[in-house]
Amino acid sequence: MVFSSAVFMFAYLPLVLIGYYALPKKYQLYYLFVLNLVFYGWGEPVFVLLMVLSIALNYLGALLMDKFPGKKKLWLIMTVFVNLGLLGYFKYTGFFMETAASLVPALQNISIPNIVLPIGISFYTFQSMSYVIDVYRGDVACQKNPVVFGTYVALFPQLIAGPIVRYRDVELQMLGDREISAQKLYEGCKRFIIGLSKKLLLANAMGLMWTNLSQNPGANGVIGSWAGIIAYTFQIYFDFSGYSDMAIGLGKVMGFEFLENFNYPYIADSITDFWRRWHISLSTWFREYVYIPLGGNRRGIKRQLINLCVVWALTGLWHGASWNFVLWGVYFAVLLIIEKVFLLKALKKLPKFASHLYALLFIVLGWVLFYFTDFAQLIGFAKTLIGVGTAGLIGADAVRMVLGYLPMMLICAAASTPVVSSVWGKIRISNRLRITAETIALLVLFVLCAGAVIGQSYNPFIYFRF
Repeated sequence: MVFSSAVFMFAYLPLVLIGYYALPKKYQLYYLFVLNLVFYGWGEPVFVLLMVLSIALNYLGALLMDKFPGKKKLWLIMTVFVNLGLLGYFKYTGFFMETAASLVPALQNISIPNIVLPIGISFYTFQSMSYVIDVYRGDVACQKNPVVFGTYVALFPQLIAGPIVRYRDVELQMLGDREISAQKLYEGCKRFIIGLSKKLLLANAMGLMWTNLSQNPGANGVIGSWAGIIAYTFQIYFDFSGYSDMAIGLGKVMGFEFLENFNYPYIADSITDFWRRWHISLSTWFREYVYIPLGGNRRGIKRQLINLCVVWALTGLWHGASWNFVLWGVYFAVLLIIEKVFLLKALKKLPKFASHLYALLFIVLGWVLFYFTDFAQLIGFAKTLIGVGTAGLIGADAVRMVLGYLPMMLICAAASTPVVSSVWGKIRISNRLRITAETIALLVLFVLCAGAVIGQSYNPFIYFRF
């Protein structure tokens, strides 16, 4: 477990920023490297050793490729193999052993080890691998300073849940080309507070609604079940995009520019469009380092479809060691293939609202697959969405729950589109007045978030467990 929200906001973060600004630029990364490890190891100090091992492994792998270019491929294979081996051991050992035991009767009595999953291991492993692959390709130069590389891997704003930052996108910034200005400080703080508000004020509220409605789906009725999974749809978006906003904002405050990770995915008009907007850094990673090396779309339609299936099965498995995540990945692979073969052309002929409703329907159904790791619960909940095994149209408790949370759901619906920023941008006022109004709004949001931090129990980001 990392710092609690209160300790992070009111102790760790001010300490980091005061020291960072006070130091000359050439010492800032050394300072960050140490505090990054403190941040990561606060709850589970032993996992700092794993983090340091990962940093050393990838630093050494790139160094060997640079020193012995004739054996670059060998060093790449060995480095990637060990990376995936560590990720596989900590994340998938139990999953593979349970699967093997269910398929082979002789293994049914095998003891399944309880291996604690290091927080954020999927993110920093993929980030490290992107570096060594890019060094192999010649896209970036080998970084000789281990502290610079270590800071890149363990940079605390995006360490735990992304976005997955490629070294080539921040290389110059890591080497000192970081601009810190009043404008960037304002923009970074604004982005951080917006992300914090998404998590504490929107995602947590929707999570509470979903928790209450998912405990007894049979009593919800059809409308209650749909309201519940829509609440989870809002929760996972504001939870994950909120973390990304906070990471991008904190990076900006320190002079780093991280690429966007979300672009209003729920306004998508197709599943293809949705995956251009959702978790952009992960989609980019799989395209760059799996899909294209497999051949991408260069070897005919049959090979392209196979490549899509492989990539999306791996995308699902990346999210968690459970078959429902694999099914979730395959589900989207099938939809993407159908769109690629014929449906996209048909969708373009439909009215915009119709294609948008189509995309939203299948996105929401996808979150059903994503949430339920138990297939009996998954099937049971899915049945309630079509009125099987549930209390009619809507249960009495669900009515109260839906009506109670309806204002918040409407706020979430508006906040998941660019309508608010678009309207605000069109209002004709002076820049000074605009900044004043924004600052007051941000201060109000921050006060509300501070109250939420004090009043709520520990509620980690959903993607912490991936």
